Amino acid sequence: MKLLISLYFLILAIVQGGLLGGIVYYHLAKLSVRAGQYWISSLFCSVSALFAFGIGILWVSDVTHPDFNFTVANTLFYSAAVLQALFFSSLNKTVSKKLFIAVVASIIVFFVVIEVMRIMSVYESRTIFLACIMALLFLWQIIELKIKRKGNPSIALRLLQYLSIIGLALDIYHIVFLFLLPTTITHISEVPQELILITVGQMVANTLAYIFIVANWAERISIDNYRKILENTEIRTLLEERELLIGSLLKANKTSATGALSASIAHELNQPLAATSLNIQLLQKKLAKGDLGPSIQSEVYATLLSDNERAASIIRSLKGIFSDQAVSVESVSFPNLLNSIVTILNPELKSKEIQLNLDIDPELSIRGNRDELRQILLNLLGNAIQALSEINTSPKIISVKGRYTFEGIEIAVADNGIGIPDLFQEVLFELLTGSKTKGMGLGLWLCKHIVTRHGGRIFYRKAKEGGAEFVIILPLISPL
Repeated sequence: MKLLISLYFLILAIVQGGLLGGIVYYHLAKLSVRAGQYWISSLFCSVSALFAFGIGILWVSDVTHPDFNFTVANTLFYSAAVLQALFFSSLNKTVSKKLFIAVVASIIVFFVVIEVMRIMSVYESRTIFLACIMALLFLWQIIELKIKRKGNPSIALRLLQYLSIIGLALDIYHIVFLFLLPTTITHISEVPQELILITVGQMVANTLAYIFIVANWAERISIDNYRKILENTEIRTLLEERELLIGSLLKANKTSATGALSASIAHELNQPLAATSLNIQLLQKKLAKGDLGPSIQSEVYATLLSDNERAASIIRSLKGIFSDQAVSVESVSFPNLLNSIVTILNPELKSKEIQLNLDIDPELSIRGNRDELRQILLNLLGNAIQALSEINTSPKIISVKGRYTFEGIEIAVADNGIGIPDLFQEVLFELLTGSKTKGMGLGLWLCKHIVTRHGGRIFYRKAKEGGAEFVIILPLISPL
């Protein structure tokens, strides 16, 4: 009899021990869904209790006052049951520190009580006490599982609830059976077969409960993995859509920017080409009338050459700026450079009755690229001419100043027009923006780009005369 009962306990201990080993292995693998610490502790206590009972029962003879190892085994069984209930409670809410302390205290109290009962009471009273405690713990488990199943209709949780109900029913039957037992049990051989079957049934149900807990854990891992697969698929799809969208935007932006840049460059070339066209028309009229004297012929030809040089200068400047080729650097006399530009712009200044005032240090010299510096002055003076041509102010004045300062070289181009509205001042030097309806804002961006290449800076401020003034600060030694 003792050998058979011991075998039952040891077999269940081995089964639960194998289960514990597998759980610990996967727990240490640091999966995203971790095994509950209370559940692992409960399984460890259950395995220890089964081994303690299975081995201890081989030497017990008097069940009225068994050895101390039965106190240890019963305490381990209680610990396993209360920790399992605590695990089910943790599925619904975080276990508070007070509840955990209360559980630990109850284990200590149980150990003391069951040790006193081992010494002073009989087998029936101890067994009834244990069955009552276990019945209460099963009832706690049933309540926690019922709460959990409301939000998680898991098959494993349903089976666990059924096993808890079976365990509760077996404990109640155990209590009733002992109350109705006519004789007192003093030797292990006197234990009725029904009690042995009930005890073994409880241990089997307990083992199945741990297996279903593993099943619930595996179910949660599977759901988590499936969710991650869906999330990864969704993220991959979003990334692909983002790449397509970025590609489309880049393509659209490239097309838009290219068109706008082309329009801007065309606008930069429009002024000298338009002037050339007007002079050619004038030449044709004079030829048709036979009124082409040497002075007019010389003036028209000189103007055509200037316009042609102006267009060529713009093309050279843009070609150098928008390519990676090295640019030539030289010491440029600013008064000479400005005079060459005034010669180009003089016909337009005269036709629009614009007065040009120059205040230039005759010794002012800039270290940089001649064509690019010419492009800056052409753009700034061209903008000033256009601004004054759109108003009826008289006199129309453009002033150019150039001097050495403590910062380096300062060049200022101002007019007495209406200035630039506040709305456009913050984006004056940005590409493809501007205060003019034509030109798309390439001119001032180009000026800033060239000035920056030369290690300087350019900014706008309101002129003393009320119009616009652009100030360029260049270092004495260009980084080019």
